[in-house]
Amino acid sequence: MYTEDDVRRLTWQCRRGMLELDVLLVPFMEQAFRDLAEDDQDRFVRLLDCEDQDLFVWFMQRGKSEDPDLQRMVDLILERVQPD
Repeated sequence: MYTEDDVRRLTWQCRRGMLELDVLLVPFMEQAFRDLAEDDQDRFVRLLDCEDQDLFVWFMQRGKSEDPDLQRMVDLILERVQPD
């Protein structure tokens, strides 16, 4: 379980300095993170440890993560901003 201090730290970590990532990660963190299952919260935290260049490629759908758990989080975030 993540404490409010953890959430504040993670929200800060979502600010990547690359607008394309910031507009996806920060709102997701603020609006959806607390409602995720604990496993998905852990996946999201792992996603934040990835390199910005990898995140950019995955979120712009120019490639997929080799890790299915990370790709699950990417898809979940993209689904929130690109609903069918």
